[in-house]
Amino acid sequence: MSKKHSMVGHDCNSGAINADIVKDAQQNMPSVEDFADVAALHKMLASETRVRIVWALQQHEMCVCDLGVLLGMTKSAISHQLKLLRLSNIVKSRREGQIIYYSLADHHIEDIFAVSLEHIQEG
Repeated sequence: MSKKHSMVGHDCNSGAINADIVKDAQQNMPSVEDFADVAALHKMLASETRVRIVWALQQHEMCVCDLGVLLGMTKSAISHQLKLLRLSNIVKSRREGQIIYYSLADHHIEDIFAVSLEHIQEG
């Protein structure tokens, strides 16, 4: 959480006003690559269709046919989106005979989605 600081009598012309806070933040800052990966994850979830698929898979493991019926979409459209989600490690798949079932890759995806939905619904 950020702290509020008084700026009375200070300006940024001489550098950091709170050098200790800046130093602490620098020591804890993730890498540029990590920030890029977080942005890519959010970009992948920036599609209404993919978000609907994530919601559905949060409810139950499903195959392409079931997702298509639930979301009113063609199998090819669902398959395309699932491929993108799988390549981004958001969903995983398992084969049972000729049917491939999809589920969320891990609990982190569930948490991200749940917190995002909660935030939107509070607004």
